[in-house]
Amino acid sequence: MMRILINFQNNQVPVYFDLESKQPVQRTLKLLTSALENKLHTGKQALKKCLSTLISIEIDGSEAILHSKSEFDSLALSLY
Repeated sequence: MMRILINFQNNQVPVYFDLESKQPVQRTLKLLTSALENKLHTGKQALKKCLSTLISIEIDGSEAILHSKSEFDSLALSLY
């Protein structure tokens, strides 16, 4: 597992990657930050709630598992 910190909504959020991923890390990070910003503005209420309390992100294949302060608000977000 590899960990990288990203800045999202003025918070440092750890992003965890599986080192066996076939996608380059930089490309995945670009897709992730683009998807997060897009969903922050156009997402449904449940997604916005998750993003407002985001504590970590786990990249699993082509999905980003968004972990929030409440485990009930955690969601999966497709990156591709």
